[in-house]
Amino acid sequence: MLARVQSYLLQGIDALSCEVEVHVEDAEEARTTVVGLPDMAVKEATERVRAAMANSGYFTQSQKVLINLAPADVRKEGPVYDLPMAIGLLAAQGVIRTAAPNREDGLDLRSTLIAGELALDGRVRSIRGGIALSALAKSKGMRSVIVPAENAREAALVPDIDVYGVRTLAEVVGLITGAIELDPTPRVDISTLLRSAAAPIDFSEVRGQESVKRAIVVAASGLHNLLMLGPAGTGKTMMAKALPGVLPALTPEEALEITRIYSAAGKLHEASGPEGLVSIRPVRCPHHTASSPAIVGGGAIPRPGEISLAHRGVLFLDELPEFPRPVLETLRQPLEDHVVTIARSHGAMRFPASFMLVAAMNPTPKGDMPVGEVGRWEMERYLARISGPLMDRIDIHVEAPAVKWEQLSGGIRGGPKGTGTTEMREQAERARDRQIARQGPLTPNSRLSGKMLDQLAPMTPEALTLLGTAMTELGLSARAYDKIRRVARTIADLVAADTLLPDHVSEAVSYRLLDRKV
Repeated sequence: MLARVQSYLLQGIDALSCEVEVHVEDAEEARTTVVGLPDMAVKEATERVRAAMANSGYFTQSQKVLINLAPADVRKEGPVYDLPMAIGLLAAQGVIRTAAPNREDGLDLRSTLIAGELALDGRVRSIRGGIALSALAKSKGMRSVIVPAENAREAALVPDIDVYGVRTLAEVVGLITGAIELDPTPRVDISTLLRSAAAPIDFSEVRGQESVKRAIVVAASGLHNLLMLGPAGTGKTMMAKALPGVLPALTPEEALEITRIYSAAGKLHEASGPEGLVSIRPVRCPHHTASSPAIVGGGAIPRPGEISLAHRGVLFLDELPEFPRPVLETLRQPLEDHVVTIARSHGAMRFPASFMLVAAMNPTPKGDMPVGEVGRWEMERYLARISGPLMDRIDIHVEAPAVKWEQLSGGIRGGPKGTGTTEMREQAERARDRQIARQGPLTPNSRLSGKMLDQLAPMTPEALTLLGTAMTELGLSARAYDKIRRVARTIADLVAADTLLPDHVSEAVSYRLLDRKV
């Protein structure tokens, strides 16, 4: 009267094995107990399971049922155990077998991972972490997984695993017993899908702002953080959302990593296509009222925040000074370490957070450029909402001026378009190719250490003198000194120069816009 069903539990974005053990024995009064550190959603599963079984035509006997979720020292959450519990009960009652010698007789429960939420009428609802479940099955040498039909496409992204998407409890029983035949979900050609992906906005749609586009090319080439300063309505948000088109296309490994994060957060439907894969670098745009846990992640059982959802993509903070200062300060450590650690009493979880920070702000709370001494004072007070250490971590500050009427009306009158995404991407790709040849694919210019800069970013005497003058007159910090050298290294890569010249340093210094205003 004992059955075992293999399932999983999510820790961060990774799946761990969870064995659902079901023990039944005859009793005058039906009673079901769930042990193994279940949360309330797991405890309530027993009522959903009994109703789903009854409404699916399976007789529920008056029995004493004990369900253990192993390992018992790790907390279990969510409704993902509904389906494994139901299958375990049916196996313990002898309705289905726990082992099948071959495919014609059904699936072998010992080599199959199962997860899903049950509705009261027996329908199977979607879960979080379907792709992580499939990856766990592959790492354990298992043959197949059974998941809700809504999660089948993402789970099938993992190779060498048969993924069966099911819609009802009766369908699962028929699949396991061999009463019905169900073909595994077709696999997706990830490489082909990524090659056909395109950013939703082309930079040619942005009128004017050629100087900002140049700064974006520099930022995308070296993966530098960027701040755009300008009055309202100059296209700052539009350019931030078009930025993924200039960044390098996702590799299959990066696409799968991002997909795992979104799946674990329960947000895969927001970012993926019908294939269940995130194929374009994400752009996350949290509102300025977002809390620190929403930005960096958190909760009683930690989940990914906006900086993890922006992994391998762009975190866009519009109206930067309007964010609460404590929220902005939480970004300082992830910007340096590219991971975020969420510590709780029962342990700590690490989430990836390698993102490109793009921020935008108006010069004043009114949204216009300051005029006169009073306007300058108002602007400086507005900028003071952003701490110096955070501003130091933003490599490029660029002004986005108001667009002239002639430029805005150029599209109507058939005038020439501005620089488009294709041209900008080609420039950035050539610069990135030089970086990869020089320092490898894992270290973009934005992550060069001071020692590496001394070796890989040599300067002419004139360039060194110019940098020293700028440091003295602007009162820049040591962090800003390295930022200028990193940006200058990227500018030199754009013109295929090995040594940093005064022009390269001069342009890099010009991108310390806010250092000159305070």
